[in-house]
Amino acid sequence: MMSKRLSVGLVIIAVLLFVLSGCTRNIGTEAQAQARTQSEQASPDSRVIATTVAAAQIMDALEINLVGVPKSYKQLPKRYEGVAEVGNPMSPNMEVIKSLDPTDVLSVTTLQYDLAPVFSNAGVQADYLDLTSVEKMNRAIQALGDKYGRQKQAEAIISRFDEKLAVIKKKAEGKPAPRVLILLGVPGSYLVATEHSYIGDLVKLAGGINVIQGEKVEYLASNTEYLQQSNPDVILRAAHGMPEEVIIMFDKEFKKNDIWKHFDAVKNNRVYDLEEERFGTTGNLAAVEALDILVHMLYP
Repeated sequence: MMSKRLSVGLVIIAVLLFVLSGCTRNIGTEAQAQARTQSEQASPDSRVIATTVAAAQIMDALEINLVGVPKSYKQLPKRYEGVAEVGNPMSPNMEVIKSLDPTDVLSVTTLQYDLAPVFSNAGVQADYLDLTSVEKMNRAIQALGDKYGRQKQAEAIISRFDEKLAVIKKKAEGKPAPRVLILLGVPGSYLVATEHSYIGDLVKLAGGINVIQGEKVEYLASNTEYLQQSNPDVILRAAHGMPEEVIIMFDKEFKKNDIWKHFDAVKNNRVYDLEEERFGTTGNLAAVEALDILVHMLYP
């Protein structure tokens, strides 16, 4: 059984321990959503910063202006052209954030362990969106809609997801569930994604079975001998950060390491590279398109 866990220092794969502190709040739980009332809705003077691309995309879909956005090679919504950049999602610039005098700062729970003390030391209160699954993302979107008076927009987003899931369920109905191995590559190494990761959740929603079961974390260190014994029908390779470099790394690994040729997924040419724009490490609004792509991979 794979038991080696990721070290806390691997910020780049954004895992996975949650810290509660006086300067942090999580958005998206049922209790919190129910606790929000009309009187808590943000005023038109709200100054919101989104420190991740996923958070910025959600706020754009909710038609909410931002005063700060993350610095990223990914394209941000046109609504935020010219808006101040606050640095990398994993290491936001606290000086810039404080200079913008925000009323709300949004990050994600997968970065909370590492960022909570940083925000706390800077005297900045941050909210952490739980985007580790489509269901949790929907809760976070609903909570944001309630807070900022954008309930109608939030319901429209959630309805789109619900409609897609109904279609996916119908397509997978009656078909054998494929066993799936998900590899998350970062420059220089790769990890194994469990069913608790966002991509693992997408695979589950598409009717696939993650070969890694019984774990409590989102990612594990790789053990190719154990993985080969799990004998997946499909291997999904996701790239995080510098995707072109990561794909080259995966190709070299699969050619250099002889063990991969013994995988049925490799023998049957069922190894697929996932586009980072649609298959991020956290939930995002591309989930509808991602599910469409996954269905064709799992049920060719």
